[in-house]
Formats: sequence, structure tokens, C-alpha cells
Amino acid sequence: MSKSNKRSAIKTDLFANQTHISKLDKLGDPLHDIDTLIDIKALAQAVEQTLPKVDYSKGGRPPYPIEVLLRILLIKRLYGLSDEQCEYQLLDRTSYKRFCKLENSRTVPDRTTIWNFQQTLGESGVDALFNAIDVQIQQAGYIARCGQLIDATLIKAPIQRNSKKDNQSIKDGNVPDDWNAPKRRQKDVDATWTKKHGKSHYGYKLSINIDNQNKLIRKYKTDTAKVHDSQHIDDLIDTLNTNANLYADSGYAGKPIKDKLNEHNLRNHIQSKGVKNKPLSECQKRRNKRIAKTRVRVEHPFAQITHMGGKVIKTIGQARANVQIGLTVSCYNLKRLTYLKKHGIVAF
Repeated sequence: MSKSNKRSAIKTDLFANQTHISKLDKLGDPLHDIDTLIDIKALAQAVEQTLPKVDYSKGGRPPYPIEVLLRILLIKRLYGLSDEQCEYQLLDRTSYKRFCKLENSRTVPDRTTIWNFQQTLGESGVDALFNAIDVQIQQAGYIARCGQLIDATLIKAPIQRNSKKDNQSIKDGNVPDDWNAPKRRQKDVDATWTKKHGKSHYGYKLSINIDNQNKLIRKYKTDTAKVHDSQHIDDLIDTLNTNANLYADSGYAGKPIKDKLNEHNLRNHIQSKGVKNKPLSECQKRRNKRIAKTRVRVEHPFAQITHMGGKVIKTIGQARANVQIGLTVSCYNLKRLTYLKKHGIVAF
């Protein structure tokens, strides 16, 4: 048989792209699930309310729709992409283009456009996004139930290589005299060091409150790494949870936290902490083990955030760190709400 008559499994088809999309849906496209089950247009409208108004009547390049740019940021945080990777993937991946409503567009936002939108979004935009997702959570009936779980995790940031003199100036709240403007823009003076399990860590801290039933993040707080977990308790207590139980590890043990829980009429399920020359009793160990069976659920969101690449940031400064961490938290809730709806998990 001649080469020209050899049979091949490759079938050229003008509608091949549609066939690929149909098969993609059958295999399961997570982005398509989010697009189907979440009202992203409503999220974009909430975010747009916080953005500065720009007058395009005098000309200039037409802007991309806010909804398209928001969808791109969601993809960026869901998959832990850089701006450069995001631009490439928008050109390369069918599922990304479809989710961002760019499948028939000749142009896609470049890395600079993506970066500028995230800077414009700011902390107010991220707060609006988180709250808008929470509105949809409440509308779906997934209210905070069965108690609340609190914990914190460290967010790694690029280590700054400064001299001892420069570090002392930063600790004193000053910028070193020999730093010019370009160098200052490349230096993070907000991130701090802390010790955990005998190892040094540099960066920021994320504290969260999830409800025991649905594992949705109800409240969160960002700070520098050196701030103790217990300092965020005021920002994390959820007074709307239908159950009075509050679970946390021994990092939250102590009279100040106990008094705070009593103030809010919450039941203390915080693990006991042993001290020097006063180890835990057998009764306290049994209590800790019993609490741990429930408290461990708060580790699941952190595992998902790690999977999304959210435990490492490469931004400079607390403000930008807050934006990136807030976007990651919002994306977690987005994924979790999609999961609950897709699998028909009843709210009550």
C-alpha cells in the first residue's frame, strides 16, 4: 500500500473546535462549572462600583469590559499564574478563553493590562468581591452553621537582603537614607520575620474563620508574619453563626481570648496548652484530641489555598499583599460554593 493511501485517526473538520469543547464539557471543565453556577456578572457590577470612573469621551483605546478583566483575575488566582503566564494561557487554552468570553476576540488583554487592573482594583475592590460572593452564598442558603473554626497560616514573601543598618532603620519605621526611589520600589519594608516550629519564616499572615458545616470562609484578616494569631480574634468572631461553639488550636489559649468568648456568649473549644514545668494532664490531652477532630476542618481551606499557589506571594508591600491574599480567599469561596451547588448539598 502506498504512503498516500495510509489510514489515519486524524480527521480534519471545520467544526473540530466545537467538537473539542463538547468533549471538554463531558470530561468536566471546572471553569465552566463556575461560570454556570456563579453569577459573575453580579460580582463584576459590585466591583465596578469601587473603581474610579474614567472619561473616554476624548478618545483613547477602548477599555476591556470589567467582567472580562475580573474573570481573568479569577483565573490568575485559581491557578496561581503570573501576569505573563496569564496572557500566554489566554491565547493558548480553549477553556480559559471561553471562561473569559474571549473565544471569538482577535485581541486579549496583555500582561500590563492585567497588572494595571489588579492595581486599580485595590483593597476596596477585593472587599467588594468577597462581599458579593458572600451575598450569593447567603442567597443559596449556605448560612454559617454548626459552630466556627479559627486558624492562621503564614504567607511566604521574597526575602529581603538588607544590611543590619538598613534593617534597623526599617524596624524604627524609617527608610534608609541611601535608598533612592527605584531601589525603594523594589524593597518590601512591611513583611516581617517570625519563628514557627523552630524555623524562621518571612512574609505575611492570613487568619480565617470558617463555619463547621460548609467550610466557607466567613471572615479573614491579613497582617505581617510577626503578629500573634490571637491578635486577630476581634476581626474573626462571627456573631451570625447559628451555633455558639468556637474551635481553635492552642495558639489561641489564654485568659484574654477566654474573656472575649464570654463577652460574645461563645462556648470555648480551644485546645489547652502545656507550659514549662506544668505539662498537660491526661484529661486535657483527651479534651484536645476531641477538639482536634472538629478543628482539623479548618486546615482544608488552607490546603486548597496552597493548591492554588496562594501560600506564596511575590508582591511588594502590605497593600498589594492584602489584594493578592484577598483574591485567593475569594477564589476559594467561589470554588467551594460551586462544589456545594454542583453536588446538590442541601443548605440545611
